[in-house]
Amino acid sequence: MIELKEDNLQQLISENDQVMVQYGATWCGNCRVTKPKFKRLSGENENVVFVYVDAEKLPESRKLAEVKNLPTFAGFKKGELVSQAAGNKTETITDILHAITSN
Repeated sequence: MIELKEDNLQQLISENDQVMVQYGATWCGNCRVTKPKFKRLSGENENVVFVYVDAEKLPESRKLAEVKNLPTFAGFKKGELVSQAAGNKTETITDILHAITSN
C-alpha cells in the first residue's frame, strides 16, 4: 500500500491499470479503523495498486473522485473512475475492488 506524500494520484492512476484508493483524514476514526483492512487487501491483490490519500492535505488527488464523506473508496481502471462509495464496511472495499478487477 502506498501512502501519498505528494499530490500525485493522477500520475499513479495513469501509470497503473488498476488502482484502489482510500480517501481519509487523520481526525477520522472510521478511516483509522478501515485502514488496516485496506492494507490487508492490498497484500491479497498484487495486481492492484492500493493508495491511501489524506483528503485534507492532498486536494488535487481528492478531486479525482467525489469525496463527500470519509472514508471514501474509489476504484480506477485504465485511468477511469469506475466505482466509488463511502463507508467503513469491508464489503464496500471488496465491491469496488471487484468492479476494477473483473473484465
